[in-house]
Amino acid sequence: MKVEQIYTGCLAHAAYYIESKGEAAIIDPLREVQPYIKRAKLDDAKIKYIFETHFHADFVSGHLDLKEKTGAKIVFGPTAKPNYDAITAEDGQVFEVGDYKIKVIHTPGHTMESTTYLLIDENGKEHGIVTGDTLFIGDVGRPDLAQKVAADLTQEKLAGYLYDSLRNKIMPLSDDLIVYPNHGAGSACGKNMSKETTDTLGNQKKTNYALRADMTKEEFIEEVLDGLSEPPGYFPQNVMMNIKGYESFDKVMTKSQKPLSPKAFETAANETEAIVLDVRHQSDFVKGHVPRSIFIGIDGSFAPWVGALIVDVSQPILLVAPKGREEEVITRLSRVGFDNVIGYLDGSFDAWKDAGMEFDTITSISAEEFAKHYDEEKDNIFDVRKDGEFTAEHVDGAKHTPLDYINNYLSEFPEDKTFYVHCAGGYRSVIAASILKSRGIHNLVDVAGGYGAIKNTDIPRTDFVCPSTLK
Repeated sequence: MKVEQIYTGCLAHAAYYIESKGEAAIIDPLREVQPYIKRAKLDDAKIKYIFETHFHADFVSGHLDLKEKTGAKIVFGPTAKPNYDAITAEDGQVFEVGDYKIKVIHTPGHTMESTTYLLIDENGKEHGIVTGDTLFIGDVGRPDLAQKVAADLTQEKLAGYLYDSLRNKIMPLSDDLIVYPNHGAGSACGKNMSKETTDTLGNQKKTNYALRADMTKEEFIEEVLDGLSEPPGYFPQNVMMNIKGYESFDKVMTKSQKPLSPKAFETAANETEAIVLDVRHQSDFVKGHVPRSIFIGIDGSFAPWVGALIVDVSQPILLVAPKGREEEVITRLSRVGFDNVIGYLDGSFDAWKDAGMEFDTITSISAEEFAKHYDEEKDNIFDVRKDGEFTAEHVDGAKHTPLDYINNYLSEFPEDKTFYVHCAGGYRSVIAASILKSRGIHNLVDVAGGYGAIKNTDIPRTDFVCPSTLK
């Protein structure tokens, strides 16, 4: 059976291409659909169906543009109510793609319309399951997202539905089925996902904490909800775009690819409410950047951090991007619903500097230099890593101000003395520094290399000790 996983690392997202006898199906496509069209052309195949496992929260699906360009039919699982023409399938309904069959298995829990698709080959043998966000490798989908859209769907109620779906619909299936999930490690749609992106169902029954055979529903609800962080703010907005529809990707690209001279860029920044988003490498941003610009580097976990830190997907954005990568940046912004780029700095920051425009910098020091200041500055150290990272180990005396919620901690940063900011490797600390500077807080120093470099110095650190090991 021909099943190809098309994986996009920056979103930890997997789409699927299925083809048989000149007919093809795409499951959970990303916003830009041309790669799927090109893939089908290689097989001289026509895309017949676009299957959606659910209304996605972490990205805007390409289903509408793909339908417009190919004539394929969009298929959702039971209870889905999109605001456009689509098939709302029945539980157990079978769709044919060439000699293959794709069977709908309604698996509510992550969301109420969440659906798993059972793949059946040309010989009638069940081959695999495309599970969406119902079942991951090593984890299951978080059941707290739909409550952001429908208040009566509490996370406890959804977790209960998820337990029933897994026990009654997924676990009775054959152990040799291949599990094809929608996400891998790094996605915010789960909390314990493996770096592996496929596995057998039998192995997941043995190794996935949520599939323990002796697990009660109460135990499942408690464990699956334990340790869930607050979902990124853009998630509900992406859900609504996937339900209601959106502007075509081609139109977004056309209107957004607008080069601006330094003067025009400055005028746009002053006369609009646009955020200046600088996506160059952090080392370049530190050396010089447009005043009050926000750094989120394109070569890090770009789209998730944009979604977490920029509150509104309709926010106007002015881009400072590496030369030649403007189209890539606009594409990756659109994947998570940020369609309102109003232009980019033509010639990147070099053009701004060459034009004699005012620019700002960030003071950044090495971990070795930081170590020299530690004794007198240990009360002024701020760690912007995630909760689990900080809990596992941190610099003695450091205050925890996670980047995800940096705006909630503004009052904790001293106004009258220098303070130091670090993360794990240097990417997130520069994001934090740029946000603080945009808020008028300039008395900061970035520790280049972050905690990874700090560990190579003699700065005292606290490591987590499991309570069970304490005497």
